[in-house]
Amino acid sequence: MMYETGKGSYTAPERKVALVHRVIVPDKDYPKEYALLVTDRRSIFIRQEKTRSSFVLRGEMRYGTAMVTDVQPKTPRDYENTSLDSLAADASNIVVPHVAVISLVMTKGEPNFRLQDLFIWLTMRRQGHKFHVYDFEMNYRDNANLETRVRFYMVPLGVYFKPRRQTQTRETILREYAMDALQIFQKVLPNRIISS
Repeated sequence: MMYETGKGSYTAPERKVALVHRVIVPDKDYPKEYALLVTDRRSIFIRQEKTRSSFVLRGEMRYGTAMVTDVQPKTPRDYENTSLDSLAADASNIVVPHVAVISLVMTKGEPNFRLQDLFIWLTMRRQGHKFHVYDFEMNYRDNANLETRVRFYMVPLGVYFKPRRQTQTRETILREYAMDALQIFQKVLPNRIISS
């Protein structure tokens, strides 16, 4: 794809930088799963099929890890024959041009436990690990020049998580998954990233 739009126009084709195979965007009705395709000019949140109940997805956002492990992640090959314009035109996807990004903040948090989390708390205590949840908040200007925000949680699928769990702690796996995404964004948004 080539852009010729005047100020800040591009003459080189848009280049795919990376694919984050899964993020979860919270929603009051039902959290939504996306693959995140990052190019040198924009980030495209590609809506994935509904694979889990709202209860399970909310739990995965709280604990930062997949509870169901049978879903295969998308790969760059899955999008080889799909144009970036058609992905951007799909109303179920979220497209954020990098020139419109005001800030990107990564945070690390620990879940607040409730009584129904007793089993998970006991598991954490037995394993001696803490569940750290990594999320990003991207603030940008939309087409109407209004400040908009998309918040997304870095929750890897089980097929990513399980093989690494043999040799790494849960904390390390989740941190590396989030840090990989942060490094991708640092390549395309070098002056707008804040991590805490």
